[in-house]
Amino acid sequence: MGFVEEHDKWLKGHIKGRKGERKGRLERGHGHGETLFLERVWWPIFGNLDDLHPEYEVTDWRGRPYFLDLVWMPGDGRCKFAFEIKGFGPHVQQMDRIRYRQELNRETYLQVLGYKVVAIPYDDLADQPELTISLIKMLLAPYLTSLDLNNGYSRLERDVLMLALRRNKPLRPVDLVEELTINRRTAVRALQSLTSKGRFKALQSTNNIRVKRYEYIHTFSDTWNW
Repeated sequence: MGFVEEHDKWLKGHIKGRKGERKGRLERGHGHGETLFLERVWWPIFGNLDDLHPEYEVTDWRGRPYFLDLVWMPGDGRCKFAFEIKGFGPHVQQMDRIRYRQELNRETYLQVLGYKVVAIPYDDLADQPELTISLIKMLLAPYLTSLDLNNGYSRLERDVLMLALRRNKPLRPVDLVEELTINRRTAVRALQSLTSKGRFKALQSTNNIRVKRYEYIHTFSDTWNW
């Protein structure tokens, strides 16, 4: 399924799940800029719209409702990113000082609530989305890695994966023994388990008899793999 079909399905699903002003705001507010960001930046990175919430309602410090353009909350929701598409039109040029101060205070308050606020220039979406893609990848990489490591791995396996990320070269069982203070048998079992999960590739010796090293398989969430 391509972006247009997936976006239509995703948006209709969110509209169906809302009532009242929250529904009306979504129908009115999810416009060209937000769609352009999803199509030219988010979709090329992820290939899906999972964990994204359009026109997401929060309450500001005054107790008033405020709708964020897009909120991304993967996993258990402890990681929260608010993406705001910023255009440079007449409404921006004419913004009065009170509204400008409120906007800055709102962004600060969102940080207090645990949101990482990301401002996306509309002109970049139209003219050079590749720059925004690169910046978003660098920004999200540590959080994606953290989510990845917490998904179905034991504490020892997470330690081994982090060691592989730091070293960025094939690991030997002796490397785990020295770095993680475990015995060789435990080190081999951990590497074999991670190999069966697709995180390492076993590298055989020149005579193809024994496995001596394990090569880490880079994933989407590795910063330098981008």
